[in-house]
Amino acid sequence: MSIQIFDDNSTVTASRGTVVVSGVASDAHTWNLVFLQLMIEELGYDVVNLGPCVPAELLVAECEQHQPALVVISSVNGHGYQDGMRLIDAVRSSPELVATPVVIGGKLGVAGELDEGSAARLVSAGFDAVFEDGAKTIVPFYDFMAALPSAATPLPARTRVAV
Repeated sequence: MSIQIFDDNSTVTASRGTVVVSGVASDAHTWNLVFLQLMIEELGYDVVNLGPCVPAELLVAECEQHQPALVVISSVNGHGYQDGMRLIDAVRSSPELVATPVVIGGKLGVAGELDEGSAARLVSAGFDAVFEDGAKTIVPFYDFMAALPSAATPLPARTRVAV
């Protein structure tokens, strides 16, 4: 497995776009959102971090305002699946956000891992990807980010690094 990171000598001169990072309405955790913000900024994106306990209406309004390249929803409390199903309905109900990529990740079930069909149901409901909690989640998330179209010129040289 590998991820793409910046060379030590590279600098980012233009943003690749904006990413909105948010917790679900029932989740008061912030460390996950700070981690995601820093990681996504290192990939060359501007980040609007809405913080924890974000109601769906606020998320939709902020996304309509910022027109992000991606929306990242994170959960630590285990209610991500339930809250995510409600949240994605609100996002996809906005004509301005129908095509906006939206992903969800973290601890999505209170009992730990979701059953096999849960991730598929989240995708069927409107999420573009589901990243369940775990050490092996970071590489697929990086790969998803790398596949996003850039809003600016390509970033400088990248290096493949084994993880």
